[in-house]
Amino acid sequence: MTETVTPLRVGVPREVHQGERRVAATPSTVQRLRKLGLEVLIQSGAGEGASFLDSAYAEAGAKIVQHAAELYGMADIILKVRAPEKLSDVDVHEADLLKENALLISFVWPAQNKELLERLANRKANVLAMDAVPRITRAQKLDALSAMANIAGYKAVIDGASHFGRFLGGQMTAAGRVKPAQVLVVGAGVAGLAAIAAARSLGAVVRAFDTRPVVREQIESLGGRFVEFKFEGETGEGQGGYAKQVSDAYLLAEQTLLAQHCAEVDLVITTALIPGKPAPKLITSGAVVGMTRGSVIVDLAAEQGGNCALTEPDRIVEKYGVTIVGLTDLTSRMAPLASELYAATVTTLLTDLMKTGKLFIDERDEVHRGMQILCDGDLRWPPPKPQVRSGAPRQPAEAAAKPHHDKHAPKPVSPWPRRIGLLLALAVLLPLGMWGSPELLQRVTVFLLACIVGIYVIWNVAPALHTPLMSVTNAISGIILLGGLLLVPGASSSITLTVAAVAVLIAAINVAGGFLVTQRMLKMFHK
Repeated sequence: MTETVTPLRVGVPREVHQGERRVAATPSTVQRLRKLGLEVLIQSGAGEGASFLDSAYAEAGAKIVQHAAELYGMADIILKVRAPEKLSDVDVHEADLLKENALLISFVWPAQNKELLERLANRKANVLAMDAVPRITRAQKLDALSAMANIAGYKAVIDGASHFGRFLGGQMTAAGRVKPAQVLVVGAGVAGLAAIAAARSLGAVVRAFDTRPVVREQIESLGGRFVEFKFEGETGEGQGGYAKQVSDAYLLAEQTLLAQHCAEVDLVITTALIPGKPAPKLITSGAVVGMTRGSVIVDLAAEQGGNCALTEPDRIVEKYGVTIVGLTDLTSRMAPLASELYAATVTTLLTDLMKTGKLFIDERDEVHRGMQILCDGDLRWPPPKPQVRSGAPRQPAEAAAKPHHDKHAPKPVSPWPRRIGLLLALAVLLPLGMWGSPELLQRVTVFLLACIVGIYVIWNVAPALHTPLMSVTNAISGIILLGGLLLVPGASSSITLTVAAVAVLIAAINVAGGFLVTQRMLKMFHK
């Protein structure tokens, strides 16, 4: 008798946070989830804020569920955008509705939501946080934070321009010349860089400030001017590419510098955040007073308190003639696009978790482990620091000087295999050199030199450089391809013809693959 396997159910509830219009699944991602063997449940009205109707979900193969409690009770996996909150209509917290041992995938912000983690732990929940995706190349396809920040940076420029009473770009009109607007972007993360690109595309003159000097080239590549800031004995660069909390003296020097630039610009966009901390107050009330009347500040850090001292979250206010936009739902105001991008990252994560046909979180995988907050109710956050794999690990001088006696330490590599291989090579090459024809000897010499160069060039390259190396190997493979094509027509024996044909085949595959990989890399940098 064949055992019937019940498919896992994925539930997508309606977001309850005020003003939130995004949804964690779209009709297109529902189709992808069903191909993974998952049954998809959508709460009625979940996608209406993002212009996705229940009928579109039903057509894609999802089952429409009317009430949140019913959906949570049926689903093994819950996909959300915002962290679970209290349902106002039934006075129940979403976390308390989860099935025991269910998997929750959403933005969680574990450093700021300890009470939520306790609720989820009581349900013995498994939690993967989309805000905790490791900042490594392999995890870029899951980086929902960057996707949302990109939208927020663009929307900040559009909203700022709508409140600014002039053109952003300069124009020459019959009535006279209009100067381009001056824009200052504070913080050059993903949102900041998106804001720089959007403002430049509209014709504004952009300058950008960041405490991390490494972002200078990124700012200048987008057409912005980097505002340099130096403070003796301290830097604002933290781990993972984020900024860190700084001393009061450092913050005061930042505020002084930014106040000078605020007085010269028309639009300020602030994006500076420190993970797990309130947003630093970089624009003081004195800086706002010194700004030109009619200027605009768009504070993307408003949800964490704001980078401007006069920001009021979820409000647009005017102080000292300056309009301060403190909206916390800029991403949600582009809900259709934001939902598509967020749903794509979540679906990609589930595709990775379902590789074996069953749901499996691999704790040895640094991406899975970095996102894991709870495992059957046990707290697994923060994750261990990732180990750097490229290159040999550096040891302190004292540790290198001391002998190691660990019984588990790897044994030193024996030199005898190399010595035996060298003797065998000599045994073959010496007769060839003594009695072989000069033409054969010349070709064997070139072949051996090519092998040695290939080994030292290819094998000694760090794994991080393998993809760029494809472009170089295209040139080498092209030489082999031409050589093989020249040998085929005039081959004097079947052996020569066979070797030349095999060389042409392998080199052609390598060249085609190299160009394909190179083109994929270049497309990543296209607008």
